[in-house]
Amino acid sequence: MKIAKIARAGSAESNDILIMISPADTIEIELDSVVKKQYGDDILRVIKETLKDLDVEGAKIVAEDKGALDFTIRARVKAAVLRGADI
Repeated sequence: MKIAKIARAGSAESNDILIMISPADTIEIELDSVVKKQYGDDILRVIKETLKDLDVEGAKIVAEDKGALDFTIRARVKAAVLRGADI
C-alpha cells in the first residue's frame, strides 16, 4: 500500500497514542513515549508488524505514545494508514 498524503489518528491523551504518517521511500519511525525505556522496543515492533500486515512499503511515522496498549497502537496505525493511503 502506498501512502499518498499526510494523515493522523489517535490523540495525545493518557492511555492513547497519536500516529502521524506521511509519504516516504522507506519505513522511518520516530517514537516519543512516556514508557520508552521499558516498552519502546515493543511499541516499535507493534508498529512495524502492523505496517507489514498492511503491505506499507514506505512511510514516515511519528508516534507520540502516552501508555497505549498494543491493540490501541494497532488500531491507530491502521487508521492513519487507511486515511493516508492512495486507494
